[in-house]
Amino acid sequence: MNPATSVVTARRVPELVGQTVVVIGGSSGIGLETARRARAEGASVILTGRNPERLRRAAVELDAQRTATFDANDPASLQSFFQDLPTMIDHVMVTAGAPHYGPPLEMPPEEARRGLTEHLLLALEVARGAADKVRPPGSLVFMGGTGARRPRAGLGIASTAIAAFPTLIANLALELAPIRVNLIAAGFVDTPLSASILGEGLDQRREELRATLPIRRVVGPADVAALAVHIMSNTALTGATYEIDGGQQLVS
Repeated sequence: MNPATSVVTARRVPELVGQTVVVIGGSSGIGLETARRARAEGASVILTGRNPERLRRAAVELDAQRTATFDANDPASLQSFFQDLPTMIDHVMVTAGAPHYGPPLEMPPEEARRGLTEHLLLALEVARGAADKVRPPGSLVFMGGTGARRPRAGLGIASTAIAAFPTLIANLALELAPIRVNLIAAGFVDTPLSASILGEGLDQRREELRATLPIRRVVGPADVAALAVHIMSNTALTGATYEIDGGQQLVS
């Protein structure tokens, strides 16, 4: 008789079971996709955004624990949101905000000031609000970009802010320890924000990337969401910047 064989199939345990993930900017794009991924990994989600109807749809889809509608760049509203959380949370993902593009010397002073400081101050305010709400070894995950690699006309303000972000993140990781703080630096990601920035040039940009990127496809929100959830679940990661661009830095 042939010896009986048995196959043991190991079931993968979801990585965020029993945890709560707050996504600031969670009603569309990378934020919404990260919330979907977190839910798939067993987490409860809390979503914030500026558009009430879009936020409502996202909350229904994901059976969100709660939602809050406010402008994340308003410090008072942001601090009120954190103070009103009824229980401790485990992770905060921040995708709110948009880069400020335009010739630096032609940009109005107030717009230039916002472009240079908005993302940095948002990170500081999130860190301030989350410090007493996140359970260690939970995490804060911020979105940045790769636009500082190559200087280009018209990108001086955005590139300068992007270049400063990793330094702030590394310092916040020390300030908030043992809460972890990390940054995702993305290249082009095919999101509604990208569509609004590029307008009629969106399809051309997609084709250029498909032809030139080593991965031969365009990076999407799901790619970034997978990285974000990995950063949340891997408790050895803090103070670092993780680039995701499909290999764009390797080609001219």
